[in-house]
Amino acid sequence: MMLTRFLLEKIDRTGWIFLVLLALAAVMVPVLNLAVPPGSPFHVSNTAVSLWGKYMTYALLALAVDLVWGYCGILSLGHGAFFALGGYAMGMYLMRQIGPRGVYSHPILPDFMVFLNWKELPLTWWGFSSFPYALFMVALVPGLLAFVFGWFAFRSRVTGVYLSIITQALTYALMLAFFRNDMGFGGNNGLTDFKDILGFNIQSQTTRAVLFSLSVVALMIGYLLARAIVTSKAGKILIAVRDAEARTRFLGYRVEHFKLFVWTVSAVMAGIAGALYVPQVGIINPSEFSPANSIETIVWVAVGGRGTLVGAALGAGIVNFAKSWFTGAFPQGWLFALGGLFIVVTLFLPKGILGTFTDWWKRRGETREPPAGKAVGQPAE
Repeated sequence: MMLTRFLLEKIDRTGWIFLVLLALAAVMVPVLNLAVPPGSPFHVSNTAVSLWGKYMTYALLALAVDLVWGYCGILSLGHGAFFALGGYAMGMYLMRQIGPRGVYSHPILPDFMVFLNWKELPLTWWGFSSFPYALFMVALVPGLLAFVFGWFAFRSRVTGVYLSIITQALTYALMLAFFRNDMGFGGNNGLTDFKDILGFNIQSQTTRAVLFSLSVVALMIGYLLARAIVTSKAGKILIAVRDAEARTRFLGYRVEHFKLFVWTVSAVMAGIAGALYVPQVGIINPSEFSPANSIETIVWVAVGGRGTLVGAALGAGIVNFAKSWFTGAFPQGWLFALGGLFIVVTLFLPKGILGTFTDWWKRRGETREPPAGKAVGQPAE
């Protein structure tokens, strides 16, 4: 009953269209991949399934960024760190599943540890042979890091560009740390050569299709969670913090508590996105911590529409589709194209694609409505 009421009252028309399209994709893409013969024009290739699944994880990451930036005014340049930490947690589970099938046939240690002459499994790897434990760490590690970071940053009232710089420094520091071989996370090469997940071959067509559907479902749940937050009373306070933090604090609200809550939830969402990303691309390495990745995520949200949720996911899909095409057709021109796109959006579409379209649609509807007090038509005499 409560769920039905939430869906009817809190989800707008754009949200319903978004959810319906995602539900159709979650069902139809695997069907077209598994049931339709490769020679058919309706067949979806294995490559497309993996690529679109990656786009879905990026959309969930963009949704997490929009939750803190679009609705709370926190411009995070470090969400790539939470994404990568979730990915590493899943990667560690996948590495433990290899066992004696690795190059060095060690029953416990991953190949890179054997190569580096490690004698025993580090404490940080304990428990990752269990899938439930890995899922728990996917949420706990990014969430705990975000909570501790936010506790000190928000209580110290660090805001604006200073907070953005600190978040960027956080992800850069983690990138440098994970590059070190003595950290026990694969160093520069990272974690790769995964074999299976929950006993299923990770390279099989069916597993790829299931991972795609799970990514879509996670995006749908992430949207519903974000929508529930921003349409609640706490969501209204978050918007007040975004627009006038000092006034909101003056009214007696503990601003840092609201910011810490949404910041931690956003980090957990980013970690889940990273966990779904890794088995579909087959590798996780320290380059995922790169500050450039976090900055690119901001571009996705700006292009799609900040403060719209659906627009953030749309922007992630558009920009990454363009990236896939540009890096194949014009490998040297992608960064110039990305910078040009961001400039164009900033100057001419400040509300992003979805925000601009929504405003245009509202103005179009207003022009169709007759002025108040004026008769729509006159009866025939």
